[in-house]
Amino acid sequence: MKNEDRLKQSGEVLVAPPPLDRARLVEVKLHVSADTEFRYYVDQTSVSVGADRIVRYVLVSRSPSGAENVSFEGIRCPGDYRVYAVGRPDGSWGGRPTEWREIPRNANAGQNTLARQYFCPGRHPIASNDEGQRALRAGGHPGVFPEVR
Repeated sequence: MKNEDRLKQSGEVLVAPPPLDRARLVEVKLHVSADTEFRYYVDQTSVSVGADRIVRYVLVSRSPSGAENVSFEGIRCPGDYRVYAVGRPDGSWGGRPTEWREIPRNANAGQNTLARQYFCPGRHPIASNDEGQRALRAGGHPGVFPEVR
């Protein structure tokens, strides 16, 4: 079965990757591993939640030397994610969407942190794009961290 057919069957809306806006990158503390020196950013303008209740965002992983991995991803709260596309050096997008994968429950999964602390408060998706963008700017969702405003 083709990926597009699976999308139709699941009710998932196919969304084109947004252009990356580096001026709007917000650093997020993803606990991927104790020995990594990578820094992680989400383009806050890319955060969106659709009628299909999938939270989508552009993630940038940057090495200490400045090399970047860019991906357009989606989280289906509370526990699945997929990569829709990967960024190319010229700013375009490539690749095919991956299958939905279970988010690893260990603390070393970046998607786990994004889901639990930003995009899936109370195990439910954020209600609006603005809610997700505010959570990024605040360093966490107030539904998870009440002291965050």
